[in-house]
Amino acid sequence: MRKMGLGRGLDALLPETAAEENDVRQIPLSEIDRNPAQPRRRFDDDALDSLAESIKVSGVLVPLIVTPAKGRYRIIAGERRFRAASRAGLESVPCIVRDMSRQQEMEAALVENLQREDLNALEEAEGIRALMEECGFTQEQAAQRLGKSRPAVANALRLLALPADIQAALREGRISAGHGRVLAGVHDAELQHRLYLRTLNETLNVRQLEVLAALPEETNLARPHRPAPRLSPELTDMQERLQSAVGIRTSLTGSLKRGRVVLTYTNAEELELIYAALETLEGK
Repeated sequence: MRKMGLGRGLDALLPETAAEENDVRQIPLSEIDRNPAQPRRRFDDDALDSLAESIKVSGVLVPLIVTPAKGRYRIIAGERRFRAASRAGLESVPCIVRDMSRQQEMEAALVENLQREDLNALEEAEGIRALMEECGFTQEQAAQRLGKSRPAVANALRLLALPADIQAALREGRISAGHGRVLAGVHDAELQHRLYLRTLNETLNVRQLEVLAALPEETNLARPHRPAPRLSPELTDMQERLQSAVGIRTSLTGSLKRGRVVLTYTNAEELELIYAALETLEGK
């Protein structure tokens, strides 16, 4: 199945400027500052070293995008290239200078990372929240600016309500974003923590965790775990995409010939997400 792309491109967020302002220029690294609005927090050292070796041979092939800031320049897009160029010993890097508002800076930094899939799920959620807080956006407005559906934005933001230990596991890759979304839908703190520990200890996949989370609490804690029937790759992909698109827990069972899709909501907000998805399908 084809993977859905981000609808709003980075070019659409960059303001139009005169031709001479768009010319690539070499700017010393010492005059460039990192962007505090950069949503990406973790940079893989091995990947940076590999890029630095490439830059030593071929240089920086894609210019950074920067904006003037108090006599210096602040990175809008290209912090990874900036860090690697510094490791490679370069004194300057090619840049395109653009005048941008604070809102445009945050949008461009977030969209660049989302398009390249460089953000983990929590970094994405934190970036969206920062954009909403800085610009006073609603979830609907943030979704429109980023080319995402409102349920997808709401689904991402729910991860920020997870306890610190579960967020750390998600950030470090010990559980997936799918696991995090399921756990975010469990409102009983004790049950949520038990399910989190079972996920780690029993290496549960997302589907198995969904089955457990959907059980009544007393049944969940008393009944031994039975692995759920394994879905085909096509149905697994469909289930994950449905859950991401609608923004609530989605369960899919069966085969390519026959099966069942169940949408589970636990509060009025999640029911509203289903309604919003229906309106999108109906073209309203």
